[in-house]
Amino acid sequence: MIVISTVLLGFFISLIISALIILLVTKLFGETEGFGTALLAALIGSIIYSLSFIFIGSATWAAIIAGIAWLIALSSLYSIGWIRSLLIAIVIWFIASLVSYFFPTVIGPL
Repeated sequence: MIVISTVLLGFFISLIISALIILLVTKLFGETEGFGTALLAALIGSIIYSLSFIFIGSATWAAIIAGIAWLIALSSLYSIGWIRSLLIAIVIWFIASLVSYFFPTVIGPL
């Protein structure tokens, strides 16, 4: 039971951090949607990647397919074009990479 609650806690923390990064980046690009849209975008991205990985089994191919599907989701949620959603996704990926590099060392092992 402790393992399940730890996994769920980690999932929700990462979901909130992802949503905050998405919110920050979309605000930098002039989008007006709020935290709820960013949270939905983070949740959709997580679900798309998980399902892709389950059905494909390869992390690389799952990431490619999920990335394309997430671009569609971003362009739909924020009513933006493909190029803008790609630029937003690249900046989100860059900032998320920086955060994931530093954040685990801040909180220590669970």
